[in-house]
Amino acid sequence: MTRTARATLFALAVLALAAPHVARAQDTTFRGITLVGAYDPTRDKISIVVMPVSGAYGDSVRTIVQRDLDYSDRFNVIAIDSADPSALRGTGAAARLNYQLFARLGASGIVQITPAGNGLHVVLHDVARSQVVNIADFALPATGLGRDWRMAVHRASDEIERWMTGRPGIASTRIAYLRGRFSMRIVDSDGADEITVPTDSNPVSPAWNPAGTTLVYSTYGSVGSRLVLIDLATGRSRTLAAAPRNSQYITPEFMSDGNSILFARAGEEGSDIYSIGLSGSDAPRRLTVGRGAINTNPTPSPDGRRIVYVSNVLGRPELYIMDSDGTNADVLTNYDFSENNYRSDPDWSPDGRLIAYQERLGGRFQIRTIRASGGTPKQLTSEGDNEQPSWAPDARHLVFTSTRTGVRQLWIMDSESGRVRQLTKSAGSRLAAWSGRLTGGGQ
Repeated sequence: MTRTARATLFALAVLALAAPHVARAQDTTFRGITLVGAYDPTRDKISIVVMPVSGAYGDSVRTIVQRDLDYSDRFNVIAIDSADPSALRGTGAAARLNYQLFARLGASGIVQITPAGNGLHVVLHDVARSQVVNIADFALPATGLGRDWRMAVHRASDEIERWMTGRPGIASTRIAYLRGRFSMRIVDSDGADEITVPTDSNPVSPAWNPAGTTLVYSTYGSVGSRLVLIDLATGRSRTLAAAPRNSQYITPEFMSDGNSILFARAGEEGSDIYSIGLSGSDAPRRLTVGRGAINTNPTPSPDGRRIVYVSNVLGRPELYIMDSDGTNADVLTNYDFSENNYRSDPDWSPDGRLIAYQERLGGRFQIRTIRASGGTPKQLTSEGDNEQPSWAPDARHLVFTSTRTGVRQLWIMDSESGRVRQLTKSAGSRLAAWSGRLTGGGQ
């Protein structure tokens, strides 16, 4: 938990909150940092100050950016308040930022945001070098505080994170999920701007295409089961495929190239995994032959070459990996064998290293991760029932369903530090799917 410190600097009562904090992590793929070469992503958070922002929506811009950087779990945001902004500047004609003051606060970077025409002018300062290291302009929609406007600010936050860590953030993403039995929702990754998605009756299992412009979901019930695509820019839906009589289409997922859908077809003789192109003109292609077994929950690897799925061919649900054409299937979760095993709902991390899934432990479901090559799993949760994990595009954060507050809600976890935050506030939230980074309008 972030510690809080107060400091009075120069006689002008600059209030500094959230003193530098160290967080343990396990990210070993970092390649460098723009600000200072001493940053170690396996140990440290970067301490940063976001300066006050002028203009009609300046406070909102600053609040969003600070929250985005905090939720990334890569930064310690030092909140400042001053009766006089000149307290943050040095002396002389240049009136540069008072880098010495910010160094005393423990800041490594300073973000300055200024309204500029129909957008934001963003400047990043390196405190140790006492200089500007990055500058960029970001366009904003003309109407402030709307969904598109907030998403544009999120994109600025993600670029600031890229400047400082070498990797873009995940603020400019959204999460689709089900609330209650029949309502499909989409919410920003910070929990704001939730909307209802117009769907056909009885929708389940939403999944995003890689571009974040389309959702696929399946329907169930007496009216028949179908795979449905919805264009998020227009709100228009179309049926991709209808299940034969006495069968259900379940757990759809886009292939990594976005050109086809994986799904399971369940019937009286078990279920098997199929794929189908987006045109819907070709018959579904069968990838598994269960002969009465249950094969479901297919999720492709980032390169599209392999698929992780759930099968009970050994008598209990375990995770398997096969080639994308259905060949060379092999059990993944073979670290122990028991008739009581129940492992399901896998999701392959965007960097290809890990697979998150749920496992029944001591009568409750918990979230675990395992290397895609196999090995010993890592348990991430322990409080309440925790199910249905979905990776963020940074391959670090997960959204999942949890009963830790007594009812089903969506929570987000940083898999490296273990920090969690609640995303939804309404009971019955489940089956979340995290989008990729959203680069344009229409979502």
